Amino acid sequence: MPAPLARLLLVSLAGLAALGGAARADEPAGTAAAAEAPVDRVRVVTSLGSFVIKLETQRAPLTTQNFLAYVKMGQYTGTIFHRVISNFVIQGGGYDEKHILKATLPAVPNESGNGLSNKRYTVGLARSDAPHSGNAQFYVNLTDNDDLDPTPLRWGYAVFGKIVDGFDVVDKIGRTPTGAVGPWPKDSPLEAVVIQRIEPLAGPAAPAAPPPPK
Repeated sequence: MPAPLARLLLVSLAGLAALGGAARADEPAGTAAAAEAPVDRVRVVTSLGSFVIKLETQRAPLTTQNFLAYVKMGQYTGTIFHRVISNFVIQGGGYDEKHILKATLPAVPNESGNGLSNKRYTVGLARSDAPHSGNAQFYVNLTDNDDLDPTPLRWGYAVFGKIVDGFDVVDKIGRTPTGAVGPWPKDSPLEAVVIQRIEPLAGPAAPAAPPPPK
């Protein structure tokens, strides 16, 4: 089984803000509908390009609410993908470009038993060995990582989304040369892959078909 994902600070859902907003009385109905449209996708803009995550708001409601709270806070702006392992995962969202771990909200309960598997191009919540320790850091599976799924004997890593656009960018990040950087003795990009921002998207979108495995 792959080594556990990087250890994180404890976090919970306390103090999460609502993402929607009520329209003013003088706004047209269309504007009100747009303001209240649920966010079910986000665009991750990185120094190597952009990709879009479709969020599993029904199967992972606590994890997606937690993730969107961080998006709204601007938590991910200027963070890096600090861990890249070819044919495994890319992981980021916790450290800034100076390799300093950002403060987080309290921990989100582990939703790994939601029936979603850690297949290629799915997105999961990183955590330490403690099952309910996930906070802001997330990862994208570069291959099918069934060993990260739960079993009757242990907790797994909760999947809360999937890539629906920008597969080539995810693969490009996954091919980034790595080594010893900052506090990490290995598996960290030698040239920083920076998350410039994560922006919420709303409304239906036809997902693109992922490329076939190489």
